[in-house]
Formats: sequence, structure tokens, C-alpha cells
Amino acid sequence: MASPLFPPPDVLGTDWTPPLADVRWVTRKYLDVPYAGDSPAQCLDLYLPEAGEGPFPLLIHIHGGAFSAGNKRDSRMDGYLTLLEEGFAVASLGYRLSGEAVFPAAVLDCRAAVRFLRKNAAAYGLDPARFAVTGSSAGGNLAAMLAMNVPNGAFPGEGAGEDYGETPYVSAAVDQFGPISFIEMDDQARRNGLSNVDHDEPFSPESRYLGIPVPDAPRSLCIQSDPTTYAGPHMCPLLVQHGTGDRLVPFEQSETFVRRLREKGLGEKVTFVSLPGADHEDDLFYTQENLDAVFAFLDEALGR
Repeated sequence: MASPLFPPPDVLGTDWTPPLADVRWVTRKYLDVPYAGDSPAQCLDLYLPEAGEGPFPLLIHIHGGAFSAGNKRDSRMDGYLTLLEEGFAVASLGYRLSGEAVFPAAVLDCRAAVRFLRKNAAAYGLDPARFAVTGSSAGGNLAAMLAMNVPNGAFPGEGAGEDYGETPYVSAAVDQFGPISFIEMDDQARRNGLSNVDHDEPFSPESRYLGIPVPDAPRSLCIQSDPTTYAGPHMCPLLVQHGTGDRLVPFEQSETFVRRLREKGLGEKVTFVSLPGADHEDDLFYTQENLDAVFAFLDEALGR
């Protein structure tokens, strides 16, 4: 069953907001904390377990919304906040959407947020050696980008000579049905006969994210926006989940992503789980059974 957390195509880029989580019950929280100063979007929420002083492992959530909409406090946080009872801290990131700034802005924001959390880990009682990230849809792409653990200054838009203070590294990642290779999406959709064939259109989410229609984009830009490009020895353990009934982001996006990671010799770091029949942002991803499977992956990857 598809979820209302993903906006219908006719409202993308508007002031649409998803259903929000009720976080009033969390007693130890820091809301709307700025991690950079270029935009009001560059802020995060941080939630700490009620008991203990840490250092706590941290799960960082990156919201979806076609790179153009969404909210860091969306109702998917209801599931992730259950980790507070297991001794995890939980953060959720806001980032610049495509209506404000195009690629690589969103990736740079997520990297800046991780650096901020690592720099302030002692103040918040966090364990920087046990940071994990999860995201779905557009957030899945961004989580996969963070999973590659690209060194400071090596990502497009970063200066190689800058002093970043901290690295943007994470120790585990979960990518749920994220778009990966934009230039292949429509061909894959035509072949599977199920997914929408409109990713090459000028106002598609991917075109707006790149700032240019996908077919007109320089090949170098398409390569830079593909997490596979950065895959190498620094990549952390990665769980990829995708529904075979996805009508928006073709299932083949994740299937091809995982195959290419394995071809690069990274198979031992990748776990691929398909959800038969599941659509984009399907509620099946957020059942207690699947959340438990995701949390078990995080526990193992983080050595808990």
C-alpha cells in the first residue's frame, strides 16, 4: 500500500508537507539546531534516550520527498524514535531542497550535518564511532552518498584545501528505494512496464535536482550524482531495500546499484532485500517486522 508521505506529482515543489510525528513525549530533545549558516533549511533535530549519559550510538534519518519537498519531522520518525528505548540517539536532518539549491547542495548539507554531530558528539553524549544513517526515496540517495564515506574535499563543491575539522563518515547506512542512476530510470521503467516513465522530463524530480533536464545534463554531472561513482574501500556496511512493485523509482535502480557495488568487490559490505509487490514509500517498509530487520542490521554493523 502506497503511503501519503510521498507527494502526488501535481504538488511537487509546492508548500506540501507530509504528516508529522508527535515528538512531545520525548523528554530529551534539541529541535531545529543549525548545523550550517547558509540557509534556514540547514538544521537538525536530535533526540536522546531518557536514561543514561551515553555515549549513545546515533541513527540519522534523511527524509524523502523527491528532493523538492518533505520535512525532517515526518511521521516516519515515529518508527525510528522507538530506538530511544534501545539506547540509541536519533537525529533527523533538514537540507536545502531543489527549489532553493540544486545538486550537490543537498549532499553537501548532509555531509556538513554529520560533521557537526561528530564535532559536538561529546556535548550531546554521542559515540562518533557508531553513527548510522537511513533514508528513503530521495533520502535513500543521500544516505547512499553518505555510505560511501567520501573524504573531506573530495566531493563536488568542496574545496580540497579547506579545514573541515571533522570527517563526514558514518559506520552503517540504509538506502530504501532511492533513485541512484538518473540517466537509466526511464529505460528501466519502460522495460518493467510498471514504473512511471517521466524522469527525463524537464520538471521531473531528478531534472529539478540537477538543475537541468536529465537528457541534457552533462554526463559528468549525472556521474557525480550517482553514489556508485564514489564506492570504494571507505564504504560502510550498506542495507538496500526496494519494493518490486515500485511505480515511481524502478526496482532495477537498486538491483543495478547492488550489482555494480559487488562488481567493485564490495559485495561483503552490501545487503540487498527486496519486498515483493511493495510500492514506493509502501507501508510494508515501516511494519514492525521490517523495522526490526533494519534495526538488527544496524546493531550488527555497529557492533552492538
